[in-house]
Amino acid sequence: MTAFLEEFQHLKVSLEDILFATANFSDNKIIGTGGFGKVYKGEISHFKGRSMVAFKRLDPRYGQGNPEFWKEIMMLSRYNHENLISLLGFCNEGGEKILLYEHASGGSLDLHLGSVDLKWIQRLKICLEVAKGLEYLQDPKGSQQRVLHRDIKSSNILLDKNMRAKISDLGLSKIGPANQQHSVLVSHAVGTPGYCDPLYMEEGFLTKESDIYSFGVILLEVLCGRLCYVYMNRQCQILVPMWKQSYKKKKLDVIIFQDLLHQMDPACLEIFSELAFRCLKKAREERPLISYVVEKLELALELQEIYEVVKQPKGYEEIIIMAIPPLTYRSIDELKTILSNGIFLNEGKTWFSINKTGEHCEMISTTDCLIPIASDSKNRYISENGSRFLGGCFMAYDGKFKTHVKTQFLSPQITYTVNLVFKFIYTKKAVCKPTYSVLRYKLEAEEKLSVCYLADKREDGWLMAELYQFTSDSRYVDLQILIEGSYSLAVEGIEFRPLDMVRCEVLEDEKVDMPSISDSDTIWEEKLPKNHEEMIKWSKDSLQWTTKKELYFILCKGFPINNGKEWLSLDKKGRKCHMLEARMALLEEECNWESFNQSRFKEVAVHPNKSFHIVCTINPHILSPRTRYASYLVYKLPNDPYEFEAPMVLMDKDHSHSTDAPCLRFVHLLSPQTPVIRRRDDQNAHNPLNRPKIKGLPRQRQDGWMEVQIWEFITCFTTKTISMDLELASSFYKVIEGLIVQGIEFKPIYK
Repeated sequence: MTAFLEEFQHLKVSLEDILFATANFSDNKIIGTGGFGKVYKGEISHFKGRSMVAFKRLDPRYGQGNPEFWKEIMMLSRYNHENLISLLGFCNEGGEKILLYEHASGGSLDLHLGSVDLKWIQRLKICLEVAKGLEYLQDPKGSQQRVLHRDIKSSNILLDKNMRAKISDLGLSKIGPANQQHSVLVSHAVGTPGYCDPLYMEEGFLTKESDIYSFGVILLEVLCGRLCYVYMNRQCQILVPMWKQSYKKKKLDVIIFQDLLHQMDPACLEIFSELAFRCLKKAREERPLISYVVEKLELALELQEIYEVVKQPKGYEEIIIMAIPPLTYRSIDELKTILSNGIFLNEGKTWFSINKTGEHCEMISTTDCLIPIASDSKNRYISENGSRFLGGCFMAYDGKFKTHVKTQFLSPQITYTVNLVFKFIYTKKAVCKPTYSVLRYKLEAEEKLSVCYLADKREDGWLMAELYQFTSDSRYVDLQILIEGSYSLAVEGIEFRPLDMVRCEVLEDEKVDMPSISDSDTIWEEKLPKNHEEMIKWSKDSLQWTTKKELYFILCKGFPINNGKEWLSLDKKGRKCHMLEARMALLEEECNWESFNQSRFKEVAVHPNKSFHIVCTINPHILSPRTRYASYLVYKLPNDPYEFEAPMVLMDKDHSHSTDAPCLRFVHLLSPQTPVIRRRDDQNAHNPLNRPKIKGLPRQRQDGWMEVQIWEFITCFTTKTISMDLELASSFYKVIEGLIVQGIEFKPIYK
């Protein structure tokens, strides 16, 4: 062991440095749990420099121990490949055994299987990278000892920030002799049900084909968009036999992840599926060699790349012909780069580009879509305002103009946003992000005007206001849009951009069921804050419990403190949440005060003036230390909330403690509604689709109230109070009629 330690002396990292990097193994540093124990992240110095790393902390309760710990060090320090996770250090002191790895910020593959954002071509690349990592371990050229992993599964495939695949967890691996056609090791069968080679489980004979079988299961998970097992009636049901039957019956489309079907080149799918099911053959000799697997996946990827760039129906051939100036490229990758940067079409009147997933974006210049109207006499085109188009941009000094927009190359079955790309002519530089715009507009067939209140600043310096959303039936769209803005605008064009598919945040159910008395206290003791006994003393009521688990759920439900003026609770991770009644946070003279039976406090603030201040101090001892907190306004709107469609202006009077910037921004008390263009004009509606999770958007709570984030701060170990001084004002400076404020709540946020 002494010689072993000397060999790996350069990998040693002190426990003191690890404790500092992980904030003493803080829960908000946890990024996962595996067969070894909990995994934390943190920045630390190691033999390759300083970077963010993953700390895998050995916990014997999870089943792995000293042998796996030392084997992982030996394997990953001796076997280096771009598709193997890199070992950056280890710690073996103070009763702790900790491994340091490069931080794979993309998480593990199993977390992405069901994501519509993981496109088919990305999945192919990940599979190929895993195959290359396995090829290195199996060493078909006989240059090193053969490594048999024994636990190939999607949760052991990590993805870096660029979604490159890395094989991890070599603690269960076995080393076989090199320069042999077959390496057969007699071994006690280990592995994960569903992924493990059935012959290995039956006979205990471990071969390189055992890892091939497990890899075949991953190929099918990638294809089907789900894990290879489900739990039904508390039993694990393996899906692999059902998948194999579907393939034999030529019903592959039944099991394929439906969001992938329209992306796939048929020839690529045929090669991929045939390879996957060949890997799952019962007889080892019928399974392919890893070199064959790599070869076939490279071919499948090449076919898919050609399909996406050249062979799609009415694809890029027409675009390449129309490009100005003519395109010159030497490879598919080079063409993709050119298209990602954008090109001119239609005699320079259309700007075309593709996003990172290959979906088409089009911007139509105002020189190609503007319809003259009577008030245009004082408006004109100029080319000095930074427009990408040769004809320049349209200067609408009265803020009113009409467009007739026709697209040519939209991607089918993609949800698009229709955006006005513009700049203000006279207004000063915006101090808020996004920028207040107040654009009034409508389609030709509509009677009622829609309003867009905010515009986002783009990387190219222009502003972008989202006018509509729709799902494309084809690449052609024909729209006539009338803009009646209240500001003077320099308009570059109308852009059709694929919607960034970000899932809307859903608040977890706040109701917690009371546990049974017989349950063990062990796990609940770990979740309870260290000062939970002191917390109970703060309660205005007498709380009763018999087990630590009951106490934990009582704290999760929450209870009043400070004579009912405040509310204290725990979130699902055991962090403290704190709520102040409106009287403790709002200035009394700016609001009316009424009792309200739906509130947990005696009184609520109603009908504030045109603006109101939120002024309070937060005692850090009542919150969890070293935690990022968000402050939420908890409120209700009237039954007809028309007056709240415009965003509110939020001003931070003292942002010394806040992590927010700038000190002036907007929040919505009513979710902004984007008009959605349906297939028929009479189906048009206002309905937001997949709005991204951003600060300043309201959320519906389980208790019937609304909440919107208004502030952020970080607690520390000191006893210094944190002051919050905000002003929330109507953007039209109208009386905020009908608003009911219950209070201000402070809750941990996890990023």
